[in-house]
Amino acid sequence: MAPPAEITIPTTSQHPPDDNSKPYTLYNITLRLPLRTFVVQKRYSDFATLHQTLTSLVGAPPPAPLPGKSWFKSTVSSPELTEDRRRGLEAYLRAIAESPDRRWRDTPAWRTFLNLPSMSSTSNSAASIRAGYGIPSKDAANAAAAQDPGTWLDLHGEMKRDFQEARRCLAKRDSATDNSAALEAGSAAKKALVKAGSLLTVLGDGLRAMSDARRLGEGEIRRRKDLLAAARVEREDLEKLSTTVSAAAKASQKGMPSAADKAALLGNGPKTGRRVLGAPLPETERTRELDNRGVMQLQRQMMKEQDQDVEELTKIIRRQREMAEAIHREVEEQTDMLDHVNNQVDILSSKVNIAKNRTKKIS
Repeated sequence: MAPPAEITIPTTSQHPPDDNSKPYTLYNITLRLPLRTFVVQKRYSDFATLHQTLTSLVGAPPPAPLPGKSWFKSTVSSPELTEDRRRGLEAYLRAIAESPDRRWRDTPAWRTFLNLPSMSSTSNSAASIRAGYGIPSKDAANAAAAQDPGTWLDLHGEMKRDFQEARRCLAKRDSATDNSAALEAGSAAKKALVKAGSLLTVLGDGLRAMSDARRLGEGEIRRRKDLLAAARVEREDLEKLSTTVSAAAKASQKGMPSAADKAALLGNGPKTGRRVLGAPLPETERTRELDNRGVMQLQRQMMKEQDQDVEELTKIIRRQREMAEAIHREVEEQTDMLDHVNNQVDILSSKVNIAKNRTKKIS
């Protein structure tokens, strides 16, 4: 049995068609499952088709009525109508999802509408969930999800999982002894990096949209910008690793022993426990195929990349310092306010004592 889904429609989007026809409103349906969160975009006509299909399959209408169609207004030009219909459609879906009667939820039309895997499917894979029936594109759904503060964090978690998958595939590639296994692992790592890169772009656009709409506080905006900066650095590091080829793959491709194997065979390999001054540095995977000019260019490139990493780190530290200074100023202001309250309490206490003394004299 599939896990229960928490269904909401937090936002809407205006979609201009490619065939120069009239624009229409898309309702961003957010589904929160125990392991992931994703967004499905549907038009009002899709809801109407779902309502007719469920009624015909079950033999009874769903527990909540479908919001009626307006013949005099359009959701494209009327924000009030869009908001009213959004609330009504959300109540309609949640009534079906939370109803004790499962007849409407167990139909194929319901699961297809929400992009859920079929009841006969044995796996709840990400590919089956992200298939995208009836939406303009998966990127459009991700863009809509990135403009919601809650689903933004879910997309960020999905991007981090893609980074972990890419790192795992790269480790598998480097440890593989078979050339085909190494190539397959390297291809899987690049695929995960491409997916993570697209999510990183969508998250940046969504964060700018939330910042412009003031849906988050300034401190939270800075924190999420720091998360994106760290994710960019991690993606660049993984992309550098993905462009290198493991020593086992090179040896299997060329059919020749490596330099370490030759040194071990001739008996003049590096000896541990001894230090030789002035000896040349050992070759690495990135310098073995380069000449002197190539090594110089590689060194300049690495220095430039290190400078960029230092600049990013400097920006993050500067933001952290600004946040710490702002917190310090706020604490000082709160301390001054507390001191002022204490002084007022002392003054009021002395006045109360004077009043008590006068009352005693009168009595």
